[in-house]
Parts: sequence; structure tokens; C-alpha cells
Amino acid sequence: MSSDKKKTKKKKQILKTPDYVTRAYGVENFDQAREWLAYRGIEDVECITPDLAGVPRGKMMPSRKFLDSSALALPGSVFLQTISGEYPENDENFTYDPLDGDIRLIPDLSTLRSVPWESDPTAQVICDVVSSKGGEITYTPRNVLKNIMKLYADQGWKCIAAPEIEFYLVKMNSDPDEPLQPPVGRSGRTISAGQGYTMSGVNEFDDLIDDIYHFSEAQGLEIETLIHEEGAAQLEINLNHGDPMALADQVFFFKRTIREAALKHNMYATFMAKPIQNQPGSAMHIHQSIVDAETGKNIFSKADGEASDAFYHFIGGLQRYLPSTLVMMAPYVNSYRRLTRGVSAPVNVKWGYDNRTTGLRVPESGPAARRVENRIPSSDANPYLALAASLVCGYLGMMEKIKPDEPIMTSANEDSIDLPRGLLDAVSIFEQEEKLQEVFSSKFVHTYSAIKRAEFETFMEVISPWERQYLVLNA
Repeated sequence: MSSDKKKTKKKKQILKTPDYVTRAYGVENFDQAREWLAYRGIEDVECITPDLAGVPRGKMMPSRKFLDSSALALPGSVFLQTISGEYPENDENFTYDPLDGDIRLIPDLSTLRSVPWESDPTAQVICDVVSSKGGEITYTPRNVLKNIMKLYADQGWKCIAAPEIEFYLVKMNSDPDEPLQPPVGRSGRTISAGQGYTMSGVNEFDDLIDDIYHFSEAQGLEIETLIHEEGAAQLEINLNHGDPMALADQVFFFKRTIREAALKHNMYATFMAKPIQNQPGSAMHIHQSIVDAETGKNIFSKADGEASDAFYHFIGGLQRYLPSTLVMMAPYVNSYRRLTRGVSAPVNVKWGYDNRTTGLRVPESGPAARRVENRIPSSDANPYLALAASLVCGYLGMMEKIKPDEPIMTSANEDSIDLPRGLLDAVSIFEQEEKLQEVFSSKFVHTYSAIKRAEFETFMEVISPWERQYLVLNA
């Protein structure tokens, strides 16, 4: 061999860990899931799905069984229960099958995340629901939202949403007859109201908030902002805008995360609409806009930057149909305690520019970010159903070219109440609106209505302090 020939060295091959393994959440298939779980040493997987109340239901199983995916079934009755675990009575529109056959869970692997508050390495994944033979079930929350998003997709549109979720921190309390109380913060004093947007209000719970951020980061959940609201120990988390299903999943995960973080600090986090008397209620405001699926341009704005007809029709649809879908945004008796005059909550479907007293607010923005904020949903709502209800109202408005009222320039939450005043009223107009049975399916409308009526009957069995105070000696 010639001495002037250069000797070549073999390069050492460096194996790079794939991005889908190292990122905090989501894979595309079970092969990737196997690597993701092994990388983290995950022992168990929680396969969960939201029921009609938004409560996580499902099964926990060893990772190897999850990867086999042969045992992912639940009783169909999971989606027919009231919040207290009972079943509605059968009627002409609703029938409970006593055989209670199985439904199948199909893991949405894009939602695979760790469970950072568990002591043993554990993962969680949200599942879709199909019948035992793989057919569609129209009345489960994720399927309801999927079907509404498909209506938009069929028109060449894509929905964009951004929820804002309010909640209270309260002292632990094992007696439901005792009123809830604000917790003691790091100052050693019980938190008072009127601390909206103060840093001192947030700082009272620094350690808890740190855990919320740490738990969220470990799950790949993005918090845009966190503030202290007007109520005593009332906080609000804002999420980045995006795909409605992805955002509903995030709210679903966030509720669980915030509750777990609060328990770690010997508190409860509650998403009740009105948990404490004489305090503001808790809302889940929903910002929404629609873009062209091909160009990504906001269809609420014309080329010259002015508001489009679609924008006005979307608002018109909300004004026309929102009262009929209110039961999906205010699902409990307690929800209607929030929707009262003279407080920060809306009481009608009026709209206005940057007007927080209206039910429908148009924030100041440029043409690309033009959007409508629906301020009526309460934080106790199932996020999938609240988003589906709000979006379907706007969709019907655009399809039917409904013109809105003129925008309100003054205070609107002290006017007459245009919304149903109670749960039964809301259920009645929901079930009577034929358009909703077309877009949601009659099965969902009647099932959901039957559950809400059954919950009201359970509530009526409870005697309130008001009745004991004023009726015992006076009636």
C-alpha cells in the first residue's frame, strides 16, 4: 500500500433518541407508545374517558396489558349515570338497557401523558368510545364535539378555540352541610375577596401554583397566564388557542391536575359555578374564531380587514341558539345561581365590543385575531359539550345567515334575564329545539335531558338552610 494513501477511520455511529420518545406527551402508534413507556419506566397506564359530567372514567392496567389493548371495555351505563351515580327513569324518549352491554375504549395515543402526582411511574391516555362492534356512539362527549367539528370541516373551515377556566381553592371539608370556606394562605390568614389581578393574591399560594406548573409541564400542558380573580381564593387559568378537541382535552387534564395539586396542599380545588355564597361565580369563557382550512385565514375578517358577514352571522347564531343549548354550558342546579343580575356574570345574549357585561364579547384585536368570546359557560361544564354547544350555535348562524342585534355600548348584566332561569327550563327548550336533534343526534339530546331531569329530582330531595330558616316557624 502506498505510504501517501490516507488511512480512513470508521465514524462511530451515534444513536439519537427519537423526539416522540423524549417529548412530554403524545405518540402516533403503539410501537412508539412502547418506546415512550419504556423510556420513562412506566408501570401502569390509566385509560380514561370523560363521561357526560366530565368525570374521568376508565381502567388502570399494567403497561404490557395496555400495549396488548385487548381488555379496553366499559359498561355502556357509564354514560347514562347522573352526577350522583343514579340512572334516569325510562320514558318515551329514553330507555335504559338493563343488560348493560360493553362499549369499547380506543386510546387516542396523541393524548398519552405521564401522571406526575403518582408515586409509581404511571401514564394516562384519553380514549374514544365505540360500540362493542366498532360502530359510532353519538352521545359520548368527545364524539359529540367531533361531529360538530366535522360540520365545519365539511364547509372547508377549521375551528380555533381558547378556554379560560376559573376555580376556587377552599378549606378541606368532609361535611357537605357546612358552607365552603376560603383557605388560609402563606400569610397565615384566611384569604379575602376583592384581590382581582393582584400579585399578592397569587403569591398566597406560591407553593401550590408551583406544583400546578410542574405537574402541567410534566404533561405537556401549556398555561398562557394565571391570575387571581375577584373572589376569595378564586384563580383563573388561560390556555393558548388551538384545535377545540385538543383544548377540551387540556381542560379535562387541567381540572384533574389542579385538584391533585390542591389536595397535596390540604385544600380542595372546586369548579362549581357558585361554591360560596356572596362570592362571584366561576366561568369557563370560550374564545372562538373560524379559519379557512386551506389558507389559514380568519373568515371573520374580509381582505380589507373589516368584519365579514360570517362574523356577524356567527354572533347571530349564538344569540338565536345559545339559550336552547344553555344546559350544556350550565349543567347543574348550582350553575344558575351564577347567572344572576348585578354581578359579573352575564344574564343575556347581548353582544358588544370589549364589553365584559355582555354574554358575547368581541375583544379588541387585529383582523387576523378577530374572535368572539362566549362568557356564558360556567366552569362546572363538561369542556367537550360546552365547546360543541358554542360552536354549533355559531355554525347554525352562518348556515342560516342570522343577523345579530346591534352591539351594546352600556352595561348589560343588570337588564332583564333572557336565559332560562333554572335547570328544568333549560332542559325543556333544549329538548324542544329540533335543529339540535339534527346536529347532535336525538339519542344525545334525549339521553342528556333524561340525566339532567333525574339530577333535578335528586336535588329536590334535599332541604336547604333557606327553607329551615324561613319556613319552619313562618309557613
